[in-house]
Amino acid sequence: MAVLAFLTLAGCSDQAAKTDTPNAAPTGQTLPVGTGFDFYVLSLSWSPSWCARNDQAKRSRQCRTEKGFVLHGLWPQNERGYPEYCKSTDLERVPEELGTALFDLFPSMGLIGHQWRKHGTCSGLSQQDYFATVRAAADRVTLPPMVANGSPQSIDALENAFVRTNTGMTGRGIAVTCERRQIEEIRICLTKTLQFRDCAEVDRRSCKSSSITVPPA
Repeated sequence: MAVLAFLTLAGCSDQAAKTDTPNAAPTGQTLPVGTGFDFYVLSLSWSPSWCARNDQAKRSRQCRTEKGFVLHGLWPQNERGYPEYCKSTDLERVPEELGTALFDLFPSMGLIGHQWRKHGTCSGLSQQDYFATVRAAADRVTLPPMVANGSPQSIDALENAFVRTNTGMTGRGIAVTCERRQIEEIRICLTKTLQFRDCAEVDRRSCKSSSITVPPA
């Protein structure tokens, strides 16, 4: 059986911080807390599923390399619904220097720019602070060892693997999405200070199939 080839995202085992304290950036600096929404959703996309649907010829940078999870985005979310495409004093375009520094997380400049325009502009943060928060959120999650061999796996087993690996996460704060009975994304709910939290609406949108396949990277 092939072991999942995960994109490296360093985990964090710190206990929950006090509400509304600044986020800790990987450099040790603190980041301002976002405004205008209730919490974040960190979305991790299973790259082999995306490539099988969208780029079987492996023309894109993402699909030419063997990746497991890649970062889809960090989305400001409300208890019901979510904001998108908000007004911002920052430019819509993400500078190449900033974007390419995120290639260990995101697979392309196109996705980075889209995430800023649709989601980052609704965070109440500057472009620099938003992407620094994105990196801090990615660092918050430890990816569990799992098996990708194309065989059916239960949704509960996939969620429980993340819950066991991440202290403070519960099954009510994570959702596995699917398409064509294949894993699509793992969505994890975080407070504005990047602590794990439950999120009823996101959890309800988890895959309805009892089991799905995880294509190998």
